[in-house]
Amino acid sequence: MMQTMMNVLVAVTVAAGGQGAGVRPELERIVEGNGATAALARVSDGNRTWSDAVGVRDVRRGGQPSPNGYFRIGSVTKTFVATVVLQLVDEGKVRLDAPIDQYLPGLVPDGEHITVRHLLNHTSHLYDYMSEPGYSTNRWRGDARFRSFQPRELLEVAFAKKLPDDGLWHYSNTNYVVLGLLVEKLTGRAYGEEVARRVLRPLGLRHTVVPGDRAGVPSPHAKGYEPMPGLVDATRMNPSLDWAAGEMISTTADLERFMSALLSGKLTSAASLRAMRTTVKTGAGFGYGLGLQAYTLPCGTVWGHSGELIGYQTFAFRADSGKALTMSINPSTRNPSTQEVMGIAVKVFCGAAG
Repeated sequence: MMQTMMNVLVAVTVAAGGQGAGVRPELERIVEGNGATAALARVSDGNRTWSDAVGVRDVRRGGQPSPNGYFRIGSVTKTFVATVVLQLVDEGKVRLDAPIDQYLPGLVPDGEHITVRHLLNHTSHLYDYMSEPGYSTNRWRGDARFRSFQPRELLEVAFAKKLPDDGLWHYSNTNYVVLGLLVEKLTGRAYGEEVARRVLRPLGLRHTVVPGDRAGVPSPHAKGYEPMPGLVDATRMNPSLDWAAGEMISTTADLERFMSALLSGKLTSAASLRAMRTTVKTGAGFGYGLGLQAYTLPCGTVWGHSGELIGYQTFAFRADSGKALTMSINPSTRNPSTQEVMGIAVKVFCGAAG
């Protein structure tokens, strides 16, 4: 769901500089170079906010995309789920270092040795069901994209295989399917209801949606496409294949508000936020905490998460200074390059404001 764009914010050769606020020229270059059909961005320094959209809403009918448009956020869903789990930790309903078997007995193979923390930071070594043909929402699946899945169906696919015992970090969407079931077991409510009750409603995130089996994206939105090789409209699809690992829909303003609240300590205890920001090495160009990614730029570390779901790529990041960058990109005949997206991040977080 996120691997193809996960290291785009790792600064290695890009020097800090630029204007720091609006990034419209950079977005336009991505669209003009066939890296996207549309791109939305929101930049904030805590006091001032800039937002814009470039490209077209629909490649056949045209139309200007809205800076306030909805989009699929993919794996940024994981940060919402992790936040709910850490709130349950704060309430004493679950312990990070307790085995998952204590709460969901018999569900996970070797569950007596896999802890809640292992699931949150992807060190469980559980096989990713999305590695199987037909089970990834990053690929065109024809009419199968409207099929409805149940979480335990996804786990059956995942648990049929094992990863090699290589001791390496392995990102796996399976972890967050298990965590979604954990939330449901501990609360007695659907995980999406808990996300809404604990995060969306308290923060006033009226434009963030847990869609379930609903195939559409609320309006306004820019359509998402997949090259086949010609562009195929991939906007409508049943996201239950992603479930708690990546089904949610949001806007740049809502995601910025969520990340700001989380990373400023408004959603969890200080101890839980420290745990979320305690990262493991991944070998993928970023550190991974508990539902959070940490990227090292030339001017410091930014926190948040990125996401990918066919037709949409999302980046939601914030520095401790209060600067924030939230982007939605609709890839065209190619994905935006590392240099293109990294350049935007460096300009926002390391450039001079104004």
